[in-house]
Amino acid sequence: MERSSPISRLRNALFDELEQRMLPYWVENSVDEENGGFLGRIRRNGEPVRDAPKGSVLNSRILWTFAAAHRRLEDNRFRELAARARAYLVEQFWDPAHGGVFWSVDSRGQPLETRKQTYAQAFALYGLAEYHRATGNRDALDQAVRLFELVETRTMEPEHGGYLEALGQSWERIEDVRLSDKDLNAPKNMNTHLHVLEAYTNLFRTWPDPLLREKLASLIGLFLEKIIDTDKDHLHTFFDMDWTPVTDVISFGHDIEASWLLLEAVDVLGDTALRDEVRDAAVALATATLKEGIDPDGGMVNEARPDGDSDGDKYWWVQAEAIVGFVNAYQETRSPEFVEAAVAIWEYARRYLADDDFGEWHFRVAQDGRPYPDDDKVGMWKCPYHGARACFEVIERAARMEQVRT
Repeated sequence: MERSSPISRLRNALFDELEQRMLPYWVENSVDEENGGFLGRIRRNGEPVRDAPKGSVLNSRILWTFAAAHRRLEDNRFRELAARARAYLVEQFWDPAHGGVFWSVDSRGQPLETRKQTYAQAFALYGLAEYHRATGNRDALDQAVRLFELVETRTMEPEHGGYLEALGQSWERIEDVRLSDKDLNAPKNMNTHLHVLEAYTNLFRTWPDPLLREKLASLIGLFLEKIIDTDKDHLHTFFDMDWTPVTDVISFGHDIEASWLLLEAVDVLGDTALRDEVRDAAVALATATLKEGIDPDGGMVNEARPDGDSDGDKYWWVQAEAIVGFVNAYQETRSPEFVEAAVAIWEYARRYLADDDFGEWHFRVAQDGRPYPDDDKVGMWKCPYHGARACFEVIERAARMEQVRT
């Protein structure tokens, strides 16, 4: 691959973004020196909210990011911060009585929202597995395996398959299982299953246990059989217990994220017999997303409904996942429209989402490109993992493509 190719230029741009904007922001701003761990909230203008609650998902995503950065860049600053994130996760978020991680703690690390959201267990597992990959730490692997066992014994729904959205502190059934106020109160959620898939994939890399293999293959099958709407090439988002979809909302960010995570899962699993089916589904998701989810300005919109109503805001994580997803689709098809879309989305993100005044990326911008003043720079949902992972993925994928060409 020539160095002047679009993929090569995108790789170089994202390497600079990672080293100059993303990782430095979190190294310099996110540590909570007063109360331990990391700050739970920083406003858009960089002002820390020191009494803000802390979410286990944010902490786990910070853990994954610094562990992944250390594994790739071999910088002891990242190892130290990953160790800090792991220590806070197991000391403050871990439930000593019933196992698993709480949803949130207060600013001083005391349990606040103690329900067991399956999504949160998945991200804790994901971060701990990455820490083990980066450092070889056996305790982290043991903790990740314990979370796998808890997800399987406590949240698995045996009659129809898949995993329940949330349970109480002692793993009892609860009425309100919503992941956020914006979500439907449905017992099964595509988003949660996507991140269980992601977490199990990462764990399988270093712990190829037969039961984990079976469960990861089952998750891939659930996406192929229940979650992907093969008539429209989008993901269903919320379900009743028997996998009946309960909404027709299209989430473009999840569609494109799933397209590459599913292929990653089947490749890590090493299931060559299943790969062609997964590849076809992944390319179909990417193709539909490219056709329906891109604005003329080059950015990807958030959500849409078949009746034409849509959320045209541009979220940071949606653009990040789209860059990876379209590069992945290009690798599979060599269709230039996919790499062109990845480059256009990066250029959109650099123009409108990258915050040259206060650092990192805005949480979202409106259709006119303006950020929302009340959105956080760091928060329960605003994290380093989507952006940093997009950079890591494109850098590594570009290197692999160069090796094939040479």
